[in-house]
Amino acid sequence: MTRGDESDRGQSQTGRETVEPPDWFVEQANVTDPAVYDRFEQEWPDCWREAAELLDWAEPFETVLRGTDGPPFEWFSGGRLNAAYNCLDRHLPERKNQLALVWEGHLGESRTYTYLELYREVNAFAAALRDRGVGTDDVVTLYLPMVPELPVAMLACARLGVPHNVVFAGFSADALATRMERAESEYLITCDGYYRRGSAVAQKNKADNARIAVDHDVSVVVLDRLGRDVHLGDDYDDYHDLLAAHEGAEVEPVSRAADDPLFRIYTSGTTGQPKAVTHTTGGYLAHVAWTAQSVLDIKPEDTYWCSADIGWITGHSYIVYGPLALGTTTVLYNGTADHPNKDQLWKLIEKYAVDVFYTAPTAVRAFMKWGEEYPAKHDLSSLRLLGTVGEPMDASAWEWYREHIGGGECPVVDTWWQTETGAVLVSTLPGVDEMKPGAAGTPLPGIEASVVDLSGVVAESDTAGELVVTRPWPGMPRALLDGTGWGSVPDNAKEWRYYPEDSVSVDDNGYITFLGRIDDAINVAGRRFSTKELESTVAGVTGVAEAAVVGADDETTGTAVYAFASPEDGYAESELRAAIEDAIVNAIGGIARPKEIVFTPDLPKTRSGKVMRRLLTAVANDDELGDTSALRNPEILGEIQSTTRRE
Repeated sequence: MTRGDESDRGQSQTGRETVEPPDWFVEQANVTDPAVYDRFEQEWPDCWREAAELLDWAEPFETVLRGTDGPPFEWFSGGRLNAAYNCLDRHLPERKNQLALVWEGHLGESRTYTYLELYREVNAFAAALRDRGVGTDDVVTLYLPMVPELPVAMLACARLGVPHNVVFAGFSADALATRMERAESEYLITCDGYYRRGSAVAQKNKADNARIAVDHDVSVVVLDRLGRDVHLGDDYDDYHDLLAAHEGAEVEPVSRAADDPLFRIYTSGTTGQPKAVTHTTGGYLAHVAWTAQSVLDIKPEDTYWCSADIGWITGHSYIVYGPLALGTTTVLYNGTADHPNKDQLWKLIEKYAVDVFYTAPTAVRAFMKWGEEYPAKHDLSSLRLLGTVGEPMDASAWEWYREHIGGGECPVVDTWWQTETGAVLVSTLPGVDEMKPGAAGTPLPGIEASVVDLSGVVAESDTAGELVVTRPWPGMPRALLDGTGWGSVPDNAKEWRYYPEDSVSVDDNGYITFLGRIDDAINVAGRRFSTKELESTVAGVTGVAEAAVVGADDETTGTAVYAFASPEDGYAESELRAAIEDAIVNAIGGIARPKEIVFTPDLPKTRSGKVMRRLLTAVANDDELGDTSALRNPEILGEIQSTTRRE
């Protein structure tokens, strides 16, 4: 499918510009019927049978949902299946020689796996784990960078019916030990090290320290990534030796009940203590498969690339399980967007003729800062759809992304979801809906959500409120299914609700704009300001590539506004400082004028691209920074600290 003419533009009822999907996209899209919304509403919850039917079941489910009025909920009760079978075995008759994984390494090396090759390696490693005593009551922790062996290990665990616990490779030994301790995990898969921006990271050293810190024995498998013949020691095994010893082995996939755990993942730890989230086999897999097909428009013949890290939920859902369940080719990249050059991502999109690209708004703002000349060097015409995930996407970044990466024609899906939701809940359907730059879209078919004020009353249009999800969804985690966890129903509620703790507004067409976390508001002299509103104002100043705004302690007002801005090349800081102040005063008011505007070449970000505002708050307050192991650019903190004035 090739791109056609520039898409038509329309106006929403509120008068703000919307963008229609182009005809050439709609003609080939997986979902094109606007009646899908009414159908899912009228047939709920049985409408979710459509998602379950994307999977193969070892035993059919009896009921789509038990417990429609309140927890405990049970999706696809009575059904049994295996996630690895759905991602591998069932594709072999039709596409055993099709590429399942394409991997590009930090040093330019690459590897590919067909579905048959991936099936064989998963079986061999599953046999090795089984022979080491791994069983369904265990939790296997995976502490690996973005290498093919990570999805191999995930699928090997799934094949055995064993929950995996992926820990982001950039986390510290203490963070790893905490997650292993809480998961009671006695098995660890790691590597000797990996390369980051040209330097080797000693991963095994961190793993060794974590193993010492936990209060139980840990059996370790080490992948030789650097080729330096690292000494393993007692109760350590070499990954490749295990594969060689089990070459040709086949492990029967263990059927699991739909509500049995598939994996455990801990929230990133960027705020407070990490929180365990356990996702189920049937509901989760059905939900990620359906959203990968309907929202990301993934097809088996596609080459699809999500630039997230598998250490986060995005990588679980939309690098591994969703795409492989649909039988597509998924790209893994173990590197950064600007190394060795700032056109690295566009080079890879051209090299692999990527059809669908899914990345973070923070990354898009970095691309804007670097300049349009970098994507302009490469042929990006293979792209059919663009997506974003992770945090709110402002309208200017949305327009730049579509224009310079999507050729002015690709639809852009701005998706909202969380670790807790498992899969996308709010977005446009690219083959059905108009897009509204700066807004994520409406709740997807089958999802019911509202915007409420502080008293729980539905908020008026274009008024800030709190998002609340008022019906269960298939990808919900065990804590919400059981009604034993966080965020479900307050004591005085008349119906079940889930509060994601996101501040939002909604327009007359039901399009939801995400403003930030509820606790992201800054209270200055008794007046609350949304950080998203402040940041969008700063980022809207010509010459500002991206911005972050935090509150810091102030003796006079209680809290003062600190703005951190990353300028584009060629703009003087003195001019930008005045322009930023004027923009905030004009858009919001003089009381929101920043106490300090700090210019920095970059903002502190996790490897997934999220800005760590907690660290900026610590800088503004001159506090201890705490754990910075999640950062991809820790060196920027020293520069920001040296240029931040405090009184």
